[in-house]
Amino acid sequence: MTGNGFGLTIVLVVLAIFVIVVLLRSVRIVPQARAGIVERLGKYNRTLNPGLTILIPFVDRLLPLLDLREQVVSFPPQPVITEDNLVVSIDTVVYFQITEPRAATYEIANYIQAVEQLTTTTLRNVVGGLNLEEALTSRDQINGQLRGVLDEATGKWGIRVSRVELKAIDPPLSIQDSMEKQMRAERDRRAAILTAEGTKQSDILTAEGKRQASILKAEGDAQASILRADGEAQAIQKVFDAIHAGRPDQELLAYQYLQTLPKLAEGTSNTLWVIPSELTEALKGIGGALGGTGTAKNPGSTDGI
Repeated sequence: MTGNGFGLTIVLVVLAIFVIVVLLRSVRIVPQARAGIVERLGKYNRTLNPGLTILIPFVDRLLPLLDLREQVVSFPPQPVITEDNLVVSIDTVVYFQITEPRAATYEIANYIQAVEQLTTTTLRNVVGGLNLEEALTSRDQINGQLRGVLDEATGKWGIRVSRVELKAIDPPLSIQDSMEKQMRAERDRRAAILTAEGTKQSDILTAEGKRQASILKAEGDAQASILRADGEAQAIQKVFDAIHAGRPDQELLAYQYLQTLPKLAEGTSNTLWVIPSELTEALKGIGGALGGTGTAKNPGSTDGI
């Protein structure tokens, strides 16, 4: 009894372990954004969605889970020959997502390697029809062509290519040196052009400023001359009105005329001046005035004698 009881215990323990293993192999939990392929007796049975599922032990087999999220794969640099026979190194980045887990499992053995090789061959075909300058400036065009070809080819594999980006395009070192020299010469040329334009603009502004200053000065001189002439005219008018208001006689006018004559000789440039004909009339007027005064005094003195 003791030996039979011990053997029964062993059998029960083994049976319990077997049941636990069977349960562990039967119950599967698929995480979110994952998918699982179930094969029953080596044949495709169904695709597992996220959640809890029950499998038949030793009959159903669950393949490695597939990631349904968008994936990013960066491929190593690939040498590509351009149309002008220059070898450039191009790095590519591919964004793709598994849309059909069954097709991604059974239609292609290694979809990542397939995408890499397809990207390389398509890139060589696209860049091979472009020269170096076009390849460096047409990234969007190359990206669009690569995406179109890859998306069409990978559709039957259950993969959708959303984006293809050229991470880097590296020409040979000699070409890089030539490009740097060309860019340096272009920058020097632009700097010289900008300097010349600045000098030209400065000269134009300076000339415009001088012209405006000359115009303003001429206008100021003209205005000053007009104001000065108006002042002199008003002064003459006031003198004329004052003279006529005082009713001067002939003797006063002759005296003022004689006082004005010395002013005609003032100045270093007046080496020769002409005596006006009115001088004799003025002298006659002064002489008549003096003579009239003397005549008025002489009769009185005669009468005294």
